[in-house]
Amino acid sequence: LRLLPQQRHLRAERAEAGALERKRNVLCCLIARILKVEKQLHIDNLVFKVMAACQKGELGPGLRFLSFCCRSVDVLACVLHLLNQGYLRRQEERPHVLEY
Repeated sequence: LRLLPQQRHLRAERAEAGALERKRNVLCCLIARILKVEKQLHIDNLVFKVMAACQKGELGPGLRFLSFCCRSVDVLACVLHLLNQGYLRRQEERPHVLEY
């Protein structure tokens, strides 16, 4: 009986998936925090504020050690995820304005 060594690429894929999930969670929390303060915000301004907070390292309490590249497509994907989950909504007369 011979045991095969663990495949390294599977561990790397799991670690990468975990990192992407943590990144999405951080961005979703940051989006929610910004919209709670602002009440309503144009989607472009929201993306700008999230990206600025990521660049400055203002990710919130306990998250200052995280550093990752934040792109507009990442933020927009999280916005769509939160819209689908029902945490955010669009104004009917102005669909480009988001509310928490």
